[in-house]
Amino acid sequence: MSSNFVDYVKICCRSGKGGAGSAHLLRVKYNAKAGPDGGDGGRGGHIILRGNSQLWTLLHLKYTKHVIAKNGVAGGQNLCTGAQGEDVILDVPLGCIARDAETGEQLCEIVEDGQQAIIAPGGRGGWGNDHFKSPTNRTPRYAQPGEPGVERWVIIELKILADVGLVGFPNAGKSTLLSVVSAAKPEIADYPFTTLVPNLGMVRYRDDKSFVMSDIPGIIEGASQGKGLGIRFLRHIERNSILLFMIPCDCDDIKAQYKILLNELKQYNPELLDKERILAITKCDILDDILEKQMKKTLPRNIDTIMISAVSGKNIMELKDLIWKKLNTPADGDDNN
Repeated sequence: MSSNFVDYVKICCRSGKGGAGSAHLLRVKYNAKAGPDGGDGGRGGHIILRGNSQLWTLLHLKYTKHVIAKNGVAGGQNLCTGAQGEDVILDVPLGCIARDAETGEQLCEIVEDGQQAIIAPGGRGGWGNDHFKSPTNRTPRYAQPGEPGVERWVIIELKILADVGLVGFPNAGKSTLLSVVSAAKPEIADYPFTTLVPNLGMVRYRDDKSFVMSDIPGIIEGASQGKGLGIRFLRHIERNSILLFMIPCDCDDIKAQYKILLNELKQYNPELLDKERILAITKCDILDDILEKQMKKTLPRNIDTIMISAVSGKNIMELKDLIWKKLNTPADGDDNN
């Protein structure tokens, strides 16, 4: 079910505090004043994020509100260091960013399988009294306490990693295209906002090659200010190598719709306009050759444009060829018109 897609969680993280150092003084059979032998305290447990390429959503963390790591153990006699507190490792899908909920500071970004990042470091263990002995103070009777752990609310956001992101207004045919070119089964219906969560599909290409395509919920004018589904899903577009703009052939003004979509991306993040772009005019099975030729004269310039129909299969292979070419051609700068 699409409701199982979770791309945002907020968790209270509390790392372990460090163990206290020991102030023990050694006394042996033939030397009642053998000196300090207090060991150091153990480090408190960290809270760690770890990238897991087998995960695609934060669903497993949806109901996790508090994560608490173990405290370090106090040092002992005979210079024995206390045990470290057990770390807590949270597996997350690739493409996640962790931020401090209060300050907004970015703590880490997980983009590789197995990558680990500490989001709440455990407190350091205190030094035992053996560290404080000196020629003038041979029997220090004090040791350091352990450092406190860190407690903070952490926001974990998932930004989907995909080669191609589908960008368009609701009902532009994005889900239909994804269902045709991949094995993904997004919900499809003839009304706006059918897609409420991003969908991913693996698109098979020639010679057993493939690339990943993501269907982003429809953008409306004002989305960058929070209208409609707002900016909740615009962040997923940031991780796409290519933006495939999709506008149906039966809309009133294709060029105007394209400019609105570009403007929303620019308002959200101007860097999005540096990405490679393709414009696909959808639902072209309803056009005859004469209408198609007339329409081509009105299309935006300075962008690769292709007329397609997911229903009839018109130019679908040509679209894959164009996408593959752009994915494997180094970007040499793109204009923003």
